[in-house]
Amino acid sequence: MTTPIGSMDAVVYHGRGDVRVERRPIPIATEGQALVRVLRSGICGTDATEWKSGPIIFPIDRVHPNSGHTGPLVIGHEFVGEIVDLPGGPVDGLDVGAHVASGAGVWCGECDRCREGRTNLCTRYVTHGLNADGGLAEYVAVETSTLVRIPEGCSLDDAGVAQPLAVGLHAARRAGARDGDRVILFGAGAIGTFILAGLVSLVDADITVVDFAGERLERAKRLGATRTVPVDDDLVATLRSVVGPGGADVVIEATGAPGQLSVALDLVRQGGTILGVGLPSAHQDLDVHRLVMNEVTIATTVAHICGEDLAPALEILASTDLGDELVEAVFPLPDAPHQIERLARGEIRGKVLFDPTRSS
Repeated sequence: MTTPIGSMDAVVYHGRGDVRVERRPIPIATEGQALVRVLRSGICGTDATEWKSGPIIFPIDRVHPNSGHTGPLVIGHEFVGEIVDLPGGPVDGLDVGAHVASGAGVWCGECDRCREGRTNLCTRYVTHGLNADGGLAEYVAVETSTLVRIPEGCSLDDAGVAQPLAVGLHAARRAGARDGDRVILFGAGAIGTFILAGLVSLVDADITVVDFAGERLERAKRLGATRTVPVDDDLVATLRSVVGPGGADVVIEATGAPGQLSVALDLVRQGGTILGVGLPSAHQDLDVHRLVMNEVTIATTVAHICGEDLAPALEILASTDLGDELVEAVFPLPDAPHQIERLARGEIRGKVLFDPTRSS
């Protein structure tokens, strides 16, 4: 296949409330990278937060690799596509023409955390779409180490949510739940649903999912929750009756709502585990005395480990209806600024994807 040259459409972050579709040079893949023609790309809460309150993570004054010009960031860290150029030749079963999903995060492989296998904590970690040009564009140059071939039976729409599912799968591993455990999961939005899917794939546990009454809880039940509990004034009492007087073995907080870690502490058993996933917008108080005296473990989770989580995420998507449950619609790339604004305003409940090959 001939390497494309010229310009492409890309979704570019310029600052708070300012995301534009622009013409940008098609990037040039270097040794260790592949040039990927993007076939699906998604947006997430990070993109919405940057639109609403940034720049926090997104750089808006930087020198872009390959093109050399200075300017804002091409966003998009959830993307799949077709390899159209491999400067180093076939590698790890990847070749030109392969349909691949990207984990987007790039690690050095040399620092202490990488040598421990915790590549998501690499001291030189870079994520395409967060602090390097990403895949909400017609093409992206991305490291081959982040790429996994899409398996047979996994559609492009399903594969388009592989990266966030990998994040949920990593979180489920970090929770440490075992067969037979009583698990409470707060939050049935996108990330909560991905964590639920990860838990269901890993362990045979009793899983209670908590959220506001409505479609989210209905979806959680369809995807394997043992039961769902809607939020109300008697929530803690209701949950105690569900898990028993001893408390839950694992409580996962995936909402970031104020005070929820304290609620988790009310519900976890002695010696149990609380997993913090949601990011509160302000400082949170926690009863450390009770935490220590009950020897409760607080674990946290961030991103995913590409080598452990991305391929299993694709296999889950190929063998379940998770993608169908979560993907609300697929839009052409020019719709991205409007859809990011909708996401920031809470008007999107699942996932929306973009197909850069569509003009309308």
